[in-house]
Amino acid sequence: MNPNVGKADKAVRLVLALVLFSLFFILQGDARWWGLLGFVPLVTGLMNWCPLYTLFGINTCKRQQQ
Repeated sequence: MNPNVGKADKAVRLVLALVLFSLFFILQGDARWWGLLGFVPLVTGLMNWCPLYTLFGINTCKRQQQ
């Protein structure tokens, strides 16, 4: 897996993960489980790799662009 997530993209993903995780504590009832979707941007941000970026040929990582 070649990295395809750049620094700015990674920062946005990690902030989005925190926002989604906060929904778990803010929302009530069954809606609170939507907060667990925060794992998706968290994992893709920490791994610097996004499978959807691979499918669409997107690369925001400057290391790989030449």
